[in-house]
Amino acid sequence: MPTPLRTFQVDALQVEVYRDEADLVSHLVQYTQSYLSATIDRQGSAAAILASGASQIRLLKDLTTFGEIDWGRLTLFHLDEYLGIGGTHPASFQLFMREMVAQKVALRQFHYLAGDTLEPIAECDRYDRLLSAQPIDLCFLGIGETGHIAFNDPEVADFNDRYPVKLVKLADKSRQQQVNTGFFDRIEAVPQYALTLTLPTICKARQICCLAMGTRKANIVKTMLTGEIAPTCPATLLRKYPTATLYLDEAAASAIV
Repeated sequence: MPTPLRTFQVDALQVEVYRDEADLVSHLVQYTQSYLSATIDRQGSAAAILASGASQIRLLKDLTTFGEIDWGRLTLFHLDEYLGIGGTHPASFQLFMREMVAQKVALRQFHYLAGDTLEPIAECDRYDRLLSAQPIDLCFLGIGETGHIAFNDPEVADFNDRYPVKLVKLADKSRQQQVNTGFFDRIEAVPQYALTLTLPTICKARQICCLAMGTRKANIVKTMLTGEIAPTCPATLLRKYPTATLYLDEAAASAIV
């Protein structure tokens, strides 16, 4: 298993820095395999939340290819979904998860958020009930360029959110990031609303693995680790949780002194 170049702690958050994406993903695949296998051995099944986005692609590919996990005992969820597009839309996170995971391994269950719902509040409630049916053993996250986690943009992030899953209006910066990473060709095509797990729901997971890679994430990583813990940078909330680990490559860690 690749070892980190350095490790340190910021408040309660553990931070590990790896040479590059390959080492980071290799470590995480082996960690995930070991952790979920032990969890399944102990309690008979496990549940995890997956993230979409560019930072997750290699991890999901390698997990489904090399990860020796009893997938038939694993229930999966995902963090968020655009409102107004169905599960066959090229930019839908449901399609992303089907192609990256569900079509590759024989899962116990994958619960999807329905972005084409005509009743978004009812869909949030439905997903909340599914999430509440069992503890979440593991949650994967990325960090947005505004510090958002899932679709909890600074404008809508609430550290004490009373809703486990909610409907949110996407900030223009968050929508532009979807264009920058190639999921849409122009900002006008990006939906204005989305369904997202809220921050308290995410932080209930028994273990949280947050990934950030590349120089484009360097500044927000610095803000996350050195700024005030506040909704203006939602990712700072992870600094309150000893169950969370931030995994960085050298490029993403380059702004940290």
